[in-house]
Amino acid sequence: MRFPNFNIFIYSILILLAWGFVSCYNDNEEYLYQHLTDQTCDTVNVTFSGTILPIMNQYCVKCHSTASPSAGISLDNYAGVSAVAATGQLWGSVSWTGNFSAMPQGENQLSPCNLSKIRAWLNKAYPND
Repeated sequence: MRFPNFNIFIYSILILLAWGFVSCYNDNEEYLYQHLTDQTCDTVNVTFSGTILPIMNQYCVKCHSTASPSAGISLDNYAGVSAVAATGQLWGSVSWTGNFSAMPQGENQLSPCNLSKIRAWLNKAYPND
């Protein structure tokens, strides 16, 4: 003897199983815990000399310095960084968006915190502070 709701029970189990398999498709640690890293990332006190220039020195200057400016871009001083910021190329390259070359070239993308700091500085119209 079959139970009258047996088909509904089987379909419910199948739907739950299917949902369970696809629900974690793109989960990764950085995405899942992004809210935790954002809390420790200071994007309020961002300055060129104290925040942006150290990021440029760590990730960009080995290829984009005044001594050897790859693609004619120098990122070791305010004039160079602000010029690239004004065209949108700085953000396009570090955020890996648009038709810009993904930077730093051949390396991982900058951390979400560093990207947030750059975005905050750009949103303040890239002051020389």
